[in-house]
Amino acid sequence: MTQIETRNLFFKYSQDGEFIIKDINLNIEQGDFIAVLGHNGSGKSTFAKHLNAILTPTEGEVIINGSNTNEEQNLYEIRKTIGMVFQNPDNQIIATVVEEDVAFALENLSVAPDEIRKTVDETLEMVGMDGFQKHATHQLSGGQKQRVAIAGIIAMRPKILILDEPTAMLDPRGRKDVMNIIKKFNDEGITIILITHYMNEAAQAKRVVVMNDGEILIEGTPEYVFQNAGLLKSIGLDVPQSTELMFMLREKGIKVPLSVLTEDDCISVIEELLNKKEEKI
Repeated sequence: MTQIETRNLFFKYSQDGEFIIKDINLNIEQGDFIAVLGHNGSGKSTFAKHLNAILTPTEGEVIINGSNTNEEQNLYEIRKTIGMVFQNPDNQIIATVVEEDVAFALENLSVAPDEIRKTVDETLEMVGMDGFQKHATHQLSGGQKQRVAIAGIIAMRPKILILDEPTAMLDPRGRKDVMNIIKKFNDEGITIILITHYMNEAAQAKRVVVMNDGEILIEGTPEYVFQNAGLLKSIGLDVPQSTELMFMLREKGIKVPLSVLTEDDCISVIEELLNKKEEKI
């Protein structure tokens, strides 16, 4: 089932300005996990803001669960079904206590107090923050703050979760923790749209969309997209480190697959090469 459809989407911020988004046509299915890549200024964050109607098209259409974002009467229902997590959790956390922040949106939706209590506790447990209900938000680490920000969105039970570089300010451990949370929600059927600069994160998605100069340059499975290393590097992007290593081995005349994306797959390929070498000896 198609949840999001963009039809000939164009956007510019002013009437006399240049188009930031140019003729994007994209379908996103229920339960999909899309990673959107692109250098700074490629239009990926502007595109993401169209998917929850923060912005509406200058030309074209964005259809969310059958509702057109150009029609103002649809905006409330659209925004109820979509949650968005931003790069800096400090810009999203508004309460001084963890449980109050997670409960904020639910209170505005007039959810019953008993249901709020249950939802807050369940959601904090889902993101690995169980026991932090009474903690001051300003005393949390960057990774913990991002978990709370995600919890605040997930508490509203969105069908679609958009994350705009949610790990950009985190250390490697924090990035790994947040990605595990994202994949867990996707496994439960939530549609994920992840804007990221990290190739290793994009490699974990089901589909990768690469944007350049406001347009979709290439899209497909991670294996397909990252095999086009030359194309990606031509616009200032890289490929996952494991894939890069496979390209380097190929250049040395060693036959290895180029579809390797993860560290575990990379280790398996190298182990196989070493075992073959030992057999020859």
